[in-house]
Amino acid sequence: MIRLSRRVNIRCKTWVSFNCKSTQKHHFGRNLPDIPVAEGNLKRLALTFRDHPERKRWQLTDTPEQGDAVLMRQSRHPIHVGIWITISPSEQGVLHCVKGNGVVFQNMASLKLAGWQIEGFYRFQGDTR
Repeated sequence: MIRLSRRVNIRCKTWVSFNCKSTQKHHFGRNLPDIPVAEGNLKRLALTFRDHPERKRWQLTDTPEQGDAVLMRQSRHPIHVGIWITISPSEQGVLHCVKGNGVVFQNMASLKLAGWQIEGFYRFQGDTR
C-alpha cells in the first residue's frame, strides 16, 4: 500500500493492478466507464481521448485539485491520463502507470524530465444532462 495522505491510500503490486477507473471509484466515488482501446494503436487512442462521450463529464480547470484527471502527452496528441494527488502543499503531482516501472507518483519537474507534457487538468462534473 502506498500512503499518499490521510484521505488517499492506493493499493498496487504492478502497473497492471492500478487503473484510474478503480482508483476514481474507490477513493473519489466516481463511476467511470470502461473505454477499451487496442494497445499499440496510438491513432485510435488519440481519437478516443479527443472524441469519447466521457470527456463531456470532465471540465478543464487551471488549478488541479485532489482526484482531478491529468491528460498528458509526449508528442503532439494526448495519449495518457493520471490522477492529481496532493500529499502536502509542497508535494503535489500525478499518480499514473509507466510500463516497465509500475505505478509512479511524479511531481511536475519529474514529469517534464520523463518527457511528459500536461495537456490539461480536468475536474469531474458528472452527468451534464
